[in-house]
Amino acid sequence: MLVVETIAKIRRAHFLQGKGIKTICREFGLSRKVVRKVLRSGATEFRYERTVQPLPKLSRWRDELDRLLTANDARAARERLTLIRIFEELRGLGYAGGYDTVRRYARGWQRARSAMTAVAYVPLSFAPGEAYQFDWRRPARCAPTTMEENGGARIIAAVA
Repeated sequence: MLVVETIAKIRRAHFLQGKGIKTICREFGLSRKVVRKVLRSGATEFRYERTVQPLPKLSRWRDELDRLLTANDARAARERLTLIRIFEELRGLGYAGGYDTVRRYARGWQRARSAMTAVAYVPLSFAPGEAYQFDWRRPARCAPTTMEENGGARIIAAVA
């Protein structure tokens, strides 16, 4: 990834100092293709972000990994396995891929799982007169009200 400072240095070296593309490549340790791209375009930032991560070695093992992750998620917090242990279990079953692939997949699996549970939030809302809240202390701002129970005992409640 090229930062703005490097792009400015490349353009300055070519347009102001008159240096050739090969010279700029040697100075900055970049390929000629990159230097040409910077000089021809007016962009100030070049980014490459992969939209879909291919997982060719993991595709056959997804069901097994999903089973392991679901079983691990159902365990108590202290008994859960780390991702490296899950990877070792998958390796023991015959998986030949790398740990980063498993970690990347597990992170996406966890995000998808947490997005599903976030929908379950139900806000508490009541119509007027449906729910009551009492505070049995006597704040200074509220006027005390005396209430009598069945046995004649007096209770002082503050009604706000």
